[in-house]
Amino acid sequence: MNTGRTRVKICGITRAEDAVAAAHAGADAIGLVFHPDSPRYVTTEQARQILQAVPPLVTVVGLFMDAEATDVNEILARVPVDLLQFHGRETASYCGSFSRGYIKAVPMGGDSEGYTSAFAGGYPDARGFLVDSNAPGAAGGSGKRFNWQRLDNRPARPLILAGGLTPDNVADAVREVQPWGVDVSSGVESAPGRKEMALMQRFVQGVYGGHDD
Repeated sequence: MNTGRTRVKICGITRAEDAVAAAHAGADAIGLVFHPDSPRYVTTEQARQILQAVPPLVTVVGLFMDAEATDVNEILARVPVDLLQFHGRETASYCGSFSRGYIKAVPMGGDSEGYTSAFAGGYPDARGFLVDSNAPGAAGGSGKRFNWQRLDNRPARPLILAGGLTPDNVADAVREVQPWGVDVSSGVESAPGRKEMALMQRFVQGVYGGHDD
């Protein structure tokens, strides 16, 4: 449970100008998707351009899903992101093998209860867990939310809430879940990978509003 300021991550950035806009809107972090099947996938060249444009004190997160370790290392050699995020069935040893801190995404959709194993200590080196609405084995970014009451037995480590968040519901999410951070992608877009400044500003304002009594 987070009783301080909720951090904001805007994921699926595909353009340098959107990274700058996200920072000006108040985002603490941006996410770059290196999963080729995603509509928000970025090449290493796109990612390098975005990285060069990001203002200081904004964390850049690289998102991977069941990627070969050699592919991850090749990307990291060209795009030195600050933090990794793993969205697939990666093992703890795999996630910890890249000499960078990482977040493990935990699927909350579908019928699987496998998320409990992650919360119970399956990823001891994870900086935190990102809970998303996708089913196990499926990519996130669906724009759908899950039942937040499933987080009653949450881990002690920081929890980042994702899945169907928008400027209209994020204040309720912050009040109800009290996460360490929130992660948004489609909820601040005009099209996949195209962020809207006004929506990002409203989203951040909604996060702050979620702390009001």
